[in-house]
Amino acid sequence: MFSIDRKDFGPGFTFGVATAAYQIEGGQRDGRGPSIWDSFSSTPGNVHNGDTGSNACNHYELWPQDLDLIRDGGFDSYRFSFAWPRLIPEGTGAINQAGLDFYDRLLDGMLERNIKPYATLYHWDLPSALQDRGGWMNRDIAGWFADYATLVAQKFGDRLHATATINEPWCVAFLSHYLGIHAPGYRDVRAAARAMHHVLFAHGTAIDALRANGARNLGIVLNLEKSEAATDKPEDLAAMDMGDALFNRWYLGGVLKGQYPEIVTNWLGDNLPKDYQRDMEVVSRPLDWLGINYYTRGLYKAGEPGSGRPIDQIKGPLELTDIGWEIYPQGLRDLLVRVSKEYTKIPLYVTENGMAEVEGDDDPRRVKYYDDHLKAVLAAREQGADVRGYFAWSLLDNYEWAEGYNKRFGIVHVDYQTQARTPKSSYRAFQGMLHNTR
Repeated sequence: MFSIDRKDFGPGFTFGVATAAYQIEGGQRDGRGPSIWDSFSSTPGNVHNGDTGSNACNHYELWPQDLDLIRDGGFDSYRFSFAWPRLIPEGTGAINQAGLDFYDRLLDGMLERNIKPYATLYHWDLPSALQDRGGWMNRDIAGWFADYATLVAQKFGDRLHATATINEPWCVAFLSHYLGIHAPGYRDVRAAARAMHHVLFAHGTAIDALRANGARNLGIVLNLEKSEAATDKPEDLAAMDMGDALFNRWYLGGVLKGQYPEIVTNWLGDNLPKDYQRDMEVVSRPLDWLGINYYTRGLYKAGEPGSGRPIDQIKGPLELTDIGWEIYPQGLRDLLVRVSKEYTKIPLYVTENGMAEVEGDDDPRRVKYYDDHLKAVLAAREQGADVRGYFAWSLLDNYEWAEGYNKRFGIVHVDYQTQARTPKSSYRAFQGMLHNTR
């Protein structure tokens, strides 16, 4: 069980769990269009064991029992994502009525259980037809995304407690267009530069579209790391500065201040879209809240001479999760305080935090992980950070992107053959803390 109690966070604090459509829904029928993750995962060598999200956790059919798990765990809120290709199969144009019906059922099911819906418009499953037109490399995606946001606001906005435009734009842009680890799998600096800007420009156009259609309580979800230098050598400190700029400051500065870090714009140079500066007022539209996803730190050193890499990340000495990420709760506290002091006074939410652990229902390391990170949230609040909520990643073991089904983040175990759900010790720890009350 946890060493802290719900009352330590005050009466208005939100506790929830988080998932993403492609990782849990399955249900790739009823008019749902293909996404970039369907093609990426079907390409040999991209995903562990060739796993795809075609069935995942079959949340498409089993959503009632999953919502029951959220309610019975005592959680206030459910952070989920809409699947763009389920609603608009080609990304633009014709709407899929079966997709509208599914999310109608899901949202009504949340409200019937007194669960607040926290929606994300985009959690990486871009319709394949839009990738054919350049995807995030094409400036026109800002208009496509705004039209999609308009549909969501008009059909579901009155039932959404909060809406985020995009989940983890660093992953959408840099991980997927420069490092090539996620769909669409580019390793190209020009592709990355365009995606890095267009993903934030599209965020801004979506905020405008949502507001114009009456949606309220709007934000974005950034994945941030605690960037640190491997040593005190000047070259490693410089590497840390570049790493922090690429991972943290590009997105924080762009969204909250309308400014990109000069160290990155100099590096990207002419690869950036022409006259991108004209878009910064849209990129930095006012928000009601900011979501922060946190998992670990980044430890940087200068790249080896002749490697062609200006910076390298190295593994640190701390205890690792099953996916190989260092467990570093202090980093969450430091990030929350930094964002609140340097960037914004709007409310902050920890929209994802969790760890991959070996299969099994008994997960004491995960219980300790959550306990330590919840204490880090309390410490950040004591230092003035206005943190209003915390969402555990994830409700279910699920499709972990390029890791396939090889890594398990859930507080509920899923048998992928039978789809049986079994609460783990970490679920019971939350249940015990939350006392099934709101």
